Amino acid sequence: MGIFSRFADIVNSNISALLDKAEDPSKMIRLIIQEMEDTLVEVRTNLAKAIADKKELARRVGKIESQVEDWQTKASLALSKSREDLARAALIEKQKLQKVVAELHTEQTLVEETIDKLGQEVKKLEAKILETRARQQTLTMRQTVAGNRKQVQEQLHAGRTAEAMAKFDQFEKKIDRLEADADSYAVSESPSLDAQFADLQAEEEIEQELNKLKQSMQDKS
Repeated sequence: MGIFSRFADIVNSNISALLDKAEDPSKMIRLIIQEMEDTLVEVRTNLAKAIADKKELARRVGKIESQVEDWQTKASLALSKSREDLARAALIEKQKLQKVVAELHTEQTLVEETIDKLGQEVKKLEAKILETRARQQTLTMRQTVAGNRKQVQEQLHAGRTAEAMAKFDQFEKKIDRLEADADSYAVSESPSLDAQFADLQAEEEIEQELNKLKQSMQDKS
């Protein structure tokens, strides 16, 4: 099904409104231009046929008008020879041909009007196609610019993200080093609480062993 149904739909169309409603403006504008060009070919074909009809009519009119003059000459000749009957017959034929010429002149007028109308339609269609092609170029440029901007933004975003992650890793490593330094200082300055209790327990065990040994020696003596 075509976008347009007749010539008036094309020349009166609002291309911007059609594109605003389209899901894919690029595809829509290509279809619009294609249908316009198809319509232009059709109109030009009709115009060429009308021009050919005009030339054919002109030839027919010229030929019949020549015959009219011929019958007029024959009527004059017959009358000069006192052949009124032949002169009358010649004038009758002349009259018949004049009616044909009048009909052809009417047809010529209609063909001229058709040619004028089709010529105007061709100009309007050509102007509309130029307008639409300009919109297509603008749309293509906008899509290109938008695509480039999107690509640049994606690249910038990716770069900033990588940069931020690198800085985060640096900070994390720095904190690890600080914590390690703090732990080393703590070990070198004083034993931890667990270490102190372990020392106490070891001393207690030694005291117990020592007391056992003393008691054993006393019992032997």
